[in-house]
Amino acid sequence: MSQDNFVPNITKPPVANKQPEELELHGDRRIDNYFWLRDDENPQVIAYLEAENTYTAAMMQHTRSLQTKLYQEMLARIKETDLSVPYRKDEYYYYIRTEEGKDYPIYCRKYGSLEAAEEVLLDENELAKGHEFFSLGVFEISPNHQILAYSVDTCGSEQYTLYFLDLNTRELAAETIPDTYFSVAWANDNQTIFYTTLDDANRPYQLLRHTLGTDVEDDVLIYEELDDIYHLYVDKTRSQAYIFMLLRSSITTEVHYLDANHPDGDWQLIHPRTTGMEYEVDHHSDYFYIVTNDEATNFKLVKTLVTAPSKENWQTVIPHQADVLLSGISLFANHLVIYERKGGLETARIRNLATGKESNITFPEPTYEFYEGSNPEFKTNILRFHYTSFITPQSVFDYNMETHERELQKETEVLGGYDRTQYQSEWLMATAEDGTKVPISIVYKRGIKKDSTNPLLLTGYGAYGSSYPATFSSNRLTLLDRGVIFAIAHIRGGEEMGRQWYEDGKFLQKKNTFTDFIACAEYLIQENWTASDRLIITGGSAGGLLMGAVVNLRPELFKAVVAHVPFVDIVTTILDTSLPLSAMEWEEWGNPNDPVYYEYMKSYSPYDNVEAKDYPDMLITAGLNDSRVKYWEPAKWTAKLRELKTDNNILLLKTNMGAGHSGASGRYESLRELAFEYAFILDRLGITE
Repeated sequence: MSQDNFVPNITKPPVANKQPEELELHGDRRIDNYFWLRDDENPQVIAYLEAENTYTAAMMQHTRSLQTKLYQEMLARIKETDLSVPYRKDEYYYYIRTEEGKDYPIYCRKYGSLEAAEEVLLDENELAKGHEFFSLGVFEISPNHQILAYSVDTCGSEQYTLYFLDLNTRELAAETIPDTYFSVAWANDNQTIFYTTLDDANRPYQLLRHTLGTDVEDDVLIYEELDDIYHLYVDKTRSQAYIFMLLRSSITTEVHYLDANHPDGDWQLIHPRTTGMEYEVDHHSDYFYIVTNDEATNFKLVKTLVTAPSKENWQTVIPHQADVLLSGISLFANHLVIYERKGGLETARIRNLATGKESNITFPEPTYEFYEGSNPEFKTNILRFHYTSFITPQSVFDYNMETHERELQKETEVLGGYDRTQYQSEWLMATAEDGTKVPISIVYKRGIKKDSTNPLLLTGYGAYGSSYPATFSSNRLTLLDRGVIFAIAHIRGGEEMGRQWYEDGKFLQKKNTFTDFIACAEYLIQENWTASDRLIITGGSAGGLLMGAVVNLRPELFKAVVAHVPFVDIVTTILDTSLPLSAMEWEEWGNPNDPVYYEYMKSYSPYDNVEAKDYPDMLITAGLNDSRVKYWEPAKWTAKLRELKTDNNILLLKTNMGAGHSGASGRYESLRELAFEYAFILDRLGITE
């Protein structure tokens, strides 16, 4: 399509020339004036995005010194040369380190003891040279520790090329495999690897078997998934006994398994896909342990003999609990780790498999996050886990599953004299319009008074059953020390309060997500934590959809909005099955080919519901190479807002022309992007110091 008439003038925003395109579904005719922005091969589309970037830079020019100050302040808190806690696998100790001035981590190991000589396995900084963007996908070492399989993406599209490095000779194998996903598994012969490849929509859909030293053209296709709503993954048990092929949609799972000692053997099915039934499998001795929602909304744990894995043989180990979500398990030679979520917070139980006795892992803070760390060894009594909160920096613990003692291995150092006693966190409850209690995690500098004058940054996500973690960020201190309160709205659509919390925020109940967020904002205002003219909101991807929806519903409630790679053109995107994730999204949002879902989705789609009214100040970001949320969604949304909004508030679109969904890849450039965002927030609040 031919477009012109954008205006690259630093005093005026660029204007996207209207080129009406009529779309029709269920007799509903819609005119999309900005459909042409989808054509990234059109030089004028690129020119338009660059003009928007020029305008954004000009409008933020007065904050350049503030951006520099914020960047330097945040950088000064980071220990640039640092070392992860080594983890043991057989006779090797593996770890990652960083060096001052270098963007990317360096992967290393030592043999026999931590006092041994260091062996550098992979230096991302060397691989990233000459590339504006770099992302490491898989990093999997063969069972004999001699061959490293790793993959790289150098544009942000999440299409990875797989390489094989001989760790003895430091020579790369002749074969490379393009268009792979970050999912591989080694067989126990150290010569065979299973990997997944992508289709034209960036969906992992094929599982192949490769033998080292052979032509990739001769790789054996194990399975091809033709149903667009399923993604294919491959994994290996900690016991090293089995390889799993997982076929997963948003609501349905199917798992096949293979003896890892016989890579040429036949794959066996555990249970055929049954719509709405999910299950995950782990292995211990003669049994598969299966976490499933089969007749169990909050999931239950069953086990079955490896020789008889079908559902009729499943034996209940942990029954369904109405008030506790079974979020996962982890199996070791002598212990079963049971991960649960109750009252919005994660906990864990450790069960001795021989005696049945249990111990609990608990934490004292009102809101926090913890998760399992690197535990590659099966025959160990040590469980490594990570713990963090708004106030406690990332901490690595080793927990003795026999003695129940925990030992802190490392707490991430915050340079510059961080004093955790200067900050306070709380777990609050807002009331939604239907009476549902919605949790809020909040953190602030001690001494702040609830008098409505406080600036507050509120964020949320509320989709895919993803619970929003209350984690520490040394960068966030930059806001807290300037008096900005930070809060997370744990809205429906996530899984904080159990599986039903997720179910109540999807499909034809999706609007609960938006009204929950608004209720949290109203609560914070009513309780004098802040006021509308001091309240800024932020969210990314599906959280960007949240931003677009709530700003359409209640624009007067917010001072400013930061929307990262926002999924805002939901109806048009999900109808286009040539795009990544679109068909799979039918099981999250609904299938818009169904008139009922179409009308419901259209009624909240941010792009479709922009109106001629006042909107807050807005910063919108995009990634040109984003394969998850295409750049044109935030671009179209910005253009339509420019056309219709009736205010003089600032509206900025910032497109990273060399990255994808997650923005800049290097840690220093990522920090500069954050400094830009923080400068926008502080500038809108009138806080320059």
